[in-house]
Amino acid sequence: MNVLSELDPLFASPTIKPTFDYVHIILSLFLFGENTEGIGRYRLQKELQIGAGTVKSLFNKLKKVTNFIIVPSEGETNVGELQRRGHVLTQKGSEFLAKVKRKIPLLKKADLEYLQDIIIKQEYVNSYFCLVKKVSTKLSDGVEQRDAAIKVKGSGATCLVYDGVNLFFPTKIEFIDDKDNIKINPKTLNYFKSEIEDAKVKIEKDDVIIIGSGDNHQKARLATLNAALTLF
Repeated sequence: MNVLSELDPLFASPTIKPTFDYVHIILSLFLFGENTEGIGRYRLQKELQIGAGTVKSLFNKLKKVTNFIIVPSEGETNVGELQRRGHVLTQKGSEFLAKVKRKIPLLKKADLEYLQDIIIKQEYVNSYFCLVKKVSTKLSDGVEQRDAAIKVKGSGATCLVYDGVNLFFPTKIEFIDDKDNIKINPKTLNYFKSEIEDAKVKIEKDDVIIIGSGDNHQKARLATLNAALTLF
């Protein structure tokens, strides 16, 4: 079963369909996981690039529908302190995030210095990248992923396929005589390998790296993650 289908109850509504999307749910769980001391609505609103009403709806559903988040020590009398601490993942939320991370174990800001052959227009551009495990067979030419990035107001996305030795741009052509035409330069390959290894993650044959860009780092991160979700 597609792990995203477990989130379908969050979109059920007898009146108005929620305006958040799967990418906002997944990214919020990543952020809750990174901020174990708690994260509040205003911070999440900025990181997800959505409106106050939308993030409030998302918080309520994550709390009441899926039981993924909770206020620490909820029920204590010092309400002001609890509000400042924000919400954290429940055990159920942590377990679901672990499922996602088996597929996307790394989502990180990218260093543009190593992406000169990938991102042509680097001025005023921010980039993130993620590793998506064992999905090369689901990838065609990267157009669907680019469109998914643009859908969340990113500038675009680029996909790279790992064959166990090198990284390549995806192509619809099954057999190519000169693979050097679509191979990534060694400097960029070593950069990604180093970043992945530093995160205690292993890159393997048929893994895909997605680089998303945007005019701020929040949009770049959303673009990267939304592109990755097309491969689930």
